[in-house]
Amino acid sequence: MSTKVIQALYNDDDILMDAVKETRKAHHHIEEVYTPFPVHGLDKAMGLAPTRIAIASFLYGCVGLSLATWMMNFIMIQDWPQDIGGKPSFSYIENMPAFVPIMFELTVFFAAHLMVITFYMRSKLWPFKAAENPDVRTTDDHFLMEVAVHNNEEELSDFLKKTGAVEIKVVEKH
Repeated sequence: MSTKVIQALYNDDDILMDAVKETRKAHHHIEEVYTPFPVHGLDKAMGLAPTRIAIASFLYGCVGLSLATWMMNFIMIQDWPQDIGGKPSFSYIENMPAFVPIMFELTVFFAAHLMVITFYMRSKLWPFKAAENPDVRTTDDHFLMEVAVHNNEEELSDFLKKTGAVEIKVVEKH
């Protein structure tokens, strides 16, 4: 199903922020905003929900810590106990201070790597995926806001011109 959107092009990030706020205040649905660099506060101005990737990172770290604990207990205590420097290998608790660096490293390793994989999957950034950038100028010095059209094309075009758009295009999105 294809839908119509208006692509409004801006040449300044401050003008874009004001336009996003005015567009939201006028109850128009903003589909997407393309910028050449991160614009501070744009996510809040668009009304996007905060990310939950920190929660996922914590859970991935817990998985890494659990795996490290299980792995060191199995390898160093149960499967192949060794007398290293006269230290006893009778229980995991007695040897745990020596295992803290390994536990820390595996916690960070799992959190970082699984968080990156989660980010790519959530963002739908697959290998060899075609770029979705609608205008090549948004990678250099322009900002683009896509607003959904609901039988109000002329009114919306006039509204976006008043917000400071330097160029407006109506496009069918698939």
